[in-house]
Amino acid sequence: MPANKCVNLIVACVAMLFATTANSQEASLPAIGKPAPNFTLEGVAGSLSGEVNLKATLAKGPIVLVVLRGFPGYQCPLCTRQVGALVKHADDFKQAGAEVLMVYPGEAMELALRAKEFLKDLQLPEPLTLLLDPDYQFTNAYHLRWDAPKETAYPSTFVIDGSGIFRMAVVSK
Repeated sequence: MPANKCVNLIVACVAMLFATTANSQEASLPAIGKPAPNFTLEGVAGSLSGEVNLKATLAKGPIVLVVLRGFPGYQCPLCTRQVGALVKHADDFKQAGAEVLMVYPGEAMELALRAKEFLKDLQLPEPLTLLLDPDYQFTNAYHLRWDAPKETAYPSTFVIDGSGIFRMAVVSK
């Protein structure tokens, strides 16, 4: 399947999964047509482990990037459902040649424990990976920090094509 057609298919699939999320056009947020800032985060569950770098992963193909809420004093039930939907469609993403990177933000001290608690006994199938965002390094760099009491990050979903350009950007506020 040609790369452009593949990315369009991924965008359509992700848009259907998360159609209820509000779209934000704020200038500081990642936007369609703009390059995705590079990052390196630790993969702790799923198909990729150790340091996961955006640019290196993009060399394999497009990426669905999902920013979860982390642990704002509780495990977000909407994030749990979102991850369940991604797991259910893992084969679709794999057939499309896309990696699915899910960012779990929070304070570094308890982040690994909270992420493990979030997944419980869930085994993430290929091509899904859970990444840790200690002390909101990624979240701040992407301007997704929900800086309010008992909040962490704005839940967000992006599709990034193989050349590193945002093709879909959905940020829920």
